[in-house]
Amino acid sequence: MRFISTIMFKEIRRKDRIWDSEEAIELLRKGEYGTLSMSGANGYGYGIPMSYVYDEDKLYFHCAPDGFKIDSLALNNKASFSVVGKANILPGQFSTEYRSVMVFGIVELEITDEEKRYALKLIVNKYSHEFKEVASQYINQLFNRTRILRLDVEHISAKHREI
Repeated sequence: MRFISTIMFKEIRRKDRIWDSEEAIELLRKGEYGTLSMSGANGYGYGIPMSYVYDEDKLYFHCAPDGFKIDSLALNNKASFSVVGKANILPGQFSTEYRSVMVFGIVELEITDEEKRYALKLIVNKYSHEFKEVASQYINQLFNRTRILRLDVEHISAKHREI
């Protein structure tokens, strides 16, 4: 994974909350969904919950071929994606146990058909692995009406608090 200068990304203030990178990657692999955040085309921040798949320093998302998210990323393709794993509110301690990971990178809007098919198969393997045969037909039917976004991970920040 290539990391860009820490000047661009502020260090985590609470050093005791920094989470091991291997465990953070595991959360990225197993997380069910996260929030993709970007600068909206209207000038406001825009975050949208999305299912995803992590594959070797890349995140893949499937979505409609057009819409506000695509318009926004076409103007500025820098984005972040956050996943929260275990979260447990501790009311008596006025705190929360949690595991979280945030990735930063550049979103590629156009990928080859070959990579698109590869990403769709990864998504099926993650979310619907027991339906691979049916999924193959589904992918073929909707291939041209589905867009795959690829976020190339440039920086990872992971935190946790466990008691």
